[in-house]
Amino acid sequence: MAPRRPWPTWEPRRREGPRRRLLRVVLVCVLGAVLALSGLVVGGVWWGTEHYGNQVARIPDAFPTGPRPPKPTAHHGGTTFLLAGVDSRSKRPTTGNDATAELWRYGAQRSDTLMLVHLSGDEGSAYTMSIPRDSWVPIPGHGSAKVNAAFSWGGPPLLISTVEQLTGTRVDHFGIVDWHGFKALTDAVGGVPITVPVAAYDPEQHRHFAAGTYSMHGDEALAYVRQRHGLPGGELDRIKRQQQFLRSLVGQVRSEVSITDPLGTARMIDAITRTVSVDDHMSNSDLRDLVLGLRHLSASDAAFSTAPIVRSQMIDGQYALILDKERLRATWRAVGTGHPPAGQ
Repeated sequence: MAPRRPWPTWEPRRREGPRRRLLRVVLVCVLGAVLALSGLVVGGVWWGTEHYGNQVARIPDAFPTGPRPPKPTAHHGGTTFLLAGVDSRSKRPTTGNDATAELWRYGAQRSDTLMLVHLSGDEGSAYTMSIPRDSWVPIPGHGSAKVNAAFSWGGPPLLISTVEQLTGTRVDHFGIVDWHGFKALTDAVGGVPITVPVAAYDPEQHRHFAAGTYSMHGDEALAYVRQRHGLPGGELDRIKRQQQFLRSLVGQVRSEVSITDPLGTARMIDAITRTVSVDDHMSNSDLRDLVLGLRHLSASDAAFSTAPIVRSQMIDGQYALILDKERLRATWRAVGTGHPPAGQ
């Protein structure tokens, strides 16, 4: 039988001085911070994906049911998104989890902004091409018309089908935001810094934009990216503004997301996820992979361009842009195989 251990002798506890107590508090706080950060690394991504991913509104049956372009054989795991901004004049939100009106009703909304975005397989680069709303294109089942009519006539499936047939590339995911959501996104990041090179006046919206660099919020930001009247290049100048704004918005989001201000970050991400709707094929794990892959993507890794235009002309009393379809398709073949052209 093992000998019994002697009871430990009791000694009076020494009283800690103020410096020793402060050191103990600091050590406990540091240890707590390390454990908390470890928790963020281990479980934060999963929790954030589930929490915020579940808030993102999903669009059922967003994709067309007919034949679709195949993925390029040398796709290298890249992903292609079609992003749309709709000009619904509904007084109630139509996109995001805060939507209280229908996303689409025949003839009620048109796609005011269209961007086709390809993320490389290693998610280290992105290529974005804007498709002008006045592009005259074939719309399946409707003959030829401006591309923005596709959403008006058939919602997401017809818009996706139109863009896929135009570009010859397959759309993997679809995202959409309306005017309400756009303003909420801008306000969620505390405004977006924009440089206006030359003062401009929009006679349609009755707004002046002074030259200079300043932060734009909801209504002003929306008016800025929507202006085409009063600009020398019209629709093409508007596209440049939209691309400029997107660059700045992405940079602002990256700078605002910080573990040193978790509550502020949570509020911002919460606002963002509540304004956008995506296809129901995009799972929470897809969102997680996207967030993890893009966390190091900077503005220098992103290239922007506009669909190549041959000319403008009047068709049936409408101003239209005629695209160079062969060059457009060649561009997306190169993008799909991992060799995108330099942005314009």
